[in-house]
Amino acid sequence: MIRELESQGVVTKTHSPFNSPIWPVRKSDREWRLTVDYRALNEVTPLLSAAVPDMLELQYELESKAARWYATIDIANAFFSIPLAAECRPQFAFTWRGMQYAWN
Repeated sequence: MIRELESQGVVTKTHSPFNSPIWPVRKSDREWRLTVDYRALNEVTPLLSAAVPDMLELQYELESKAARWYATIDIANAFFSIPLAAECRPQFAFTWRGMQYAWN
């Protein structure tokens, strides 16, 4: 799993003073999902207001526009499509099999 993420350019090897534990979880289809425990990082990170609109408010706005077409976007891997600023990457480091990685 990590090798695949590395070959896709999603993670890179790094040396960081930060490190969050990871928990690989087997999904019902027998594939693996990588979860990272960022609770310690969250405790020292300043709170930000949500950048995502209230879904109910968004629905009311769409209904009032008399739209003819609606689309659905699968955002299952949206996390991987948003690059981290280079100066933030060390904070998101994790270790797998003795090697430390950071998200790109």
